[in-house]
Amino acid sequence: MNTSPAIRKVFQGVATRQQMFRMFDRHAQRPNRWEDDATPLYSGEWFEVAKAEYDYMFEILPPLWIRGPMFAMREFLTGSVTSVFFALRIDGDIRHFHGYCDLSDRASVERMHVTIIERESRPVKVMSREERMEHIWSSTADERRGYAGDRWPERYRGRRTVVLHSGKEGTFLKLLDELTDDEIATELPVHLRHLPSPVAA
Repeated sequence: MNTSPAIRKVFQGVATRQQMFRMFDRHAQRPNRWEDDATPLYSGEWFEVAKAEYDYMFEILPPLWIRGPMFAMREFLTGSVTSVFFALRIDGDIRHFHGYCDLSDRASVERMHVTIIERESRPVKVMSREERMEHIWSSTADERRGYAGDRWPERYRGRRTVVLHSGKEGTFLKLLDELTDDEIATELPVHLRHLPSPVAA
C-alpha cells in the first residue's frame, strides 16, 4: 500500500549549492523536531540541481546504491527517507535533480523519476499555486518563516507562516497557505511572477 505523500516540486529553477544545502532541511524550524515522524514532511520533495552539485554529492560518500544515472545517499534524513539524485534526459538535454524518497516504499524512486520527467516535459513553463507557495517557503530566510505556535488558535498551530511587508499594514505574519494571489506574486522573484498556471497553459 502506498502511504507516501504527494510528489511535489519545491523550487523553481536550478538550485545553487548553497540553496541545495539549505533545502535539504526546509523544515528545520518545525515544532517538536526531535519528537515526531518527519517522513510526510520530506518524502516526495524534489528540485533541480546543476551537474556540478550532482557530481559533488556522488563523491561525498559511497552511495547506498547506484542504478544507472540514479544514486541514493547512504545517510538517511529521517526514518527511511533519503536523498536520491537523478540524471534524466528531458527534451534531449541531461538535467539533474534531487528528491527525497521513502525507501520503505519500493515504488517511490520510480514514481519520483516518472513525475519529474512528466512535470519538466511540459512545453510551456508553468507554476501551480502549490509550487508558488513551496518556492516562497524554500527561498524565504529563516527569520521570516516559521510555524504557527501557541499564540494562534489551536486549529492553525503547526501550519507554516511567513512574514510579509506591506506599505500600509507594515510587517505582519500570515499562514503560507492563506496567501492571496497578489501576496504570492509579491513574494516571488520578478521572473516567476507571470508564469501561467497549469490550467491556463
